[in-house]
This record gives sequence, C-alpha cells and structure tokens, in this order.
Amino acid sequence: MCRHRSELTALSLALALSLLWPAGPQAHDFERTTVHLDIDTDGRFALRLAHDPQWLLLRMDSFARQSGPPITSAAERDARLSALAPDAIDRVVLFIDGREVRPTSSAYTPPPDTVPAGEFALASYTLRGQMPVSSATMRWYYGLVADPYPLTVTRADGTSTTEWIQGDAWSQSITLGTATPVTLAGHLRRYVWLGITHIVPEGIDHMLFIAGLFLLTAAWRPLVWQVSAFTVAHTLTLGLAIGGLVSVPATIVEPLIALSISYVGVENVRQRALTRARLVLVFAFGLLHGLGFAGVMTGLQLPRTQLVPGLLGFNLGVELGQLAVLSGLALATWPLRHRPWFRARVATPASLGIALIGLYWAVTRILGG
Repeated sequence: MCRHRSELTALSLALALSLLWPAGPQAHDFERTTVHLDIDTDGRFALRLAHDPQWLLLRMDSFARQSGPPITSAAERDARLSALAPDAIDRVVLFIDGREVRPTSSAYTPPPDTVPAGEFALASYTLRGQMPVSSATMRWYYGLVADPYPLTVTRADGTSTTEWIQGDAWSQSITLGTATPVTLAGHLRRYVWLGITHIVPEGIDHMLFIAGLFLLTAAWRPLVWQVSAFTVAHTLTLGLAIGGLVSVPATIVEPLIALSISYVGVENVRQRALTRARLVLVFAFGLLHGLGFAGVMTGLQLPRTQLVPGLLGFNLGVELGQLAVLSGLALATWPLRHRPWFRARVATPASLGIALIGLYWAVTRILGG
C-alpha cells in the first residue's frame, strides 16, 4: 500500500513538473500593460493602451488572424501595428452608465527611442470617442491581456484614480464623477493581491524554486532557515531596486533566476542536509529573485504616492503566495515525508525534474533575450 502511495505521489509531482515545462520562457515575464483614460468636459475621451511592442504585435496578429512576412526591423513592426490599429477598437468594451460606448478612431504610436531609468519603451494605441456629458460610472473589459494591469482614469476636473484590473476579467464599476479617495488600506489590499497572484498562479519559476527548497530534507528546521534567508534577501533587493539604488537588466536577471532553480534541484540530489554554504547560496539566489520582483514593480510605473503601500503590499502578497505553495506541498507529501524511501522515490526524481526545467528555462531565456 505504501509503495503504491509513494509511486502515486511521485507520478503526481512528475505530472505537475511536466505541465510547467512549456511555460518556462514566459513564466516570469509581465505583460507590462498600462491603460489610461482621459475625459474632457464635453465627454470626449482618449483611451491609451500601452504594451511592449513585440508582445503587442503577437497578440494583435493572433486576434486579427493574419500573419505577414517575418519582421526584420522596428520600422516593419511599427508599420504592421499601425495597419492593425482599427482592430484595437474591437478588443475593448466600455459600458458607460449601463450602455456600450464604442471608440470611433484608433491610432498607433511607436515606442520612444529613450525612456527614463526604470521605465520601459512601450508602444500604444490611442482610441478616441464620445461619451455622454456628466457620465457617472463605467465598467471596462479588455480582451487582449491576461495579467493584472493598472487602469488610470483622469477626469475633466483633473483628478485621477488607478484601478487594478485582473487580466481579462471585467472591472468593477468605476466612478467617472467626483471620486472617493482610495484609502491606504485600499491600496494595500490591491498590492497584496498583486503579490499573491505574481506567485500563484503566475510565478511558476518562483514556485519551482520554493519547491526545490522544500525537497532538500524532510526536517522542517532546514526549510524554515532557507525560506527565511530567501525572504530577507528578496525583500532587500526589492526595496533597493524600487528606491532606484539597484538596477539590473531583465536579460541578465531572468536567466540567472532559471539557473538558480536548476542549481537547487541538482544540490538536492548531491546532499541530504542543510549546510552553511547552501544557506549562503539561497540568500544569494533570493537577491536575484528580488530583482525579478522589482522588474514587475518598476514595470507598473506606480505614482510616487503609491510607492510605499505598493512595496509593502506587494512584498506581503509575495510572502503569502510562498506560504500557499509551501502549504500545498506539505499537504501533498505529509503522509510520506518521513518514510525512509521518500528521498529516493519522491524527492530525488522531483529535484532532477526541477533541475532540468530550470536549465531549459535558462537556455530559452538566454537565446530569447
């Protein structure tokens, strides 16, 4: 009976790892979507949809169900995106006071040649139209994205608010008249949720790293030490990066994160207990993962007034996401972790799978970066 149960657990872990395999190159990439809606006193509006240009081209080609000749230059990319501008209108839905309002025009703007440090060169579509004067509420849907993104509404009186939209889900009702200021607690809740979802379900590489720490040994104390070192480290670099004191390109950080995952998997096979060297490495890898988290935070281009609640909330959400991963792993392996064959039949095969996936991600990120 025990043997069948162990084989079932190993099979479940192997299946989970195989499902993660094809997601690697995009596992940590954020879509870097920002949306701005500006409304004039007469009800005219301008809706700016900003994205990474290469990502935008892939998505727009997919929705338009067309593919042209291979793109060999930024000029060709921008020409195709400009031609696809009318299709952007069909990707958004605006319900103003319960009635649909459609944009009447769409124009493409290529990414700028230079951007300030910590920001990204985004291409954009600007959709324009007319809504009734003194409109009160809006519900919003954008069928192009999957990750959470900020929607900033600037009203005719100059006030603005930012709402977080959960990917391809409908927004809540957004006030277009005089807005109620968002409280500090409200900002914290938004960024806590963003941090959680960046780990579960979107942070596949971070989940796999935590799984590697979990599989080193069946004893809990080594796990607590490793997770603590990892948490302190990624909190440190996240804060430094958001403060503008540290900046490392994603093309360097992302392959290194993948290699850290692979190394943890290999080391689980080589050793059976926590060592000081392992703890130092986990801390160093935590610094890397913190830079990865920082890439997400800087990509959101938060207003200065939201930097502190954004940093605190996001980091808390990351910790809650990690706790959720550890809790799931603990529940899945609880009957088996102290069996004498757990390491040979479960931990070692799963660690080897983690090492291979991490290596695959590293190669694809290097080649794709």
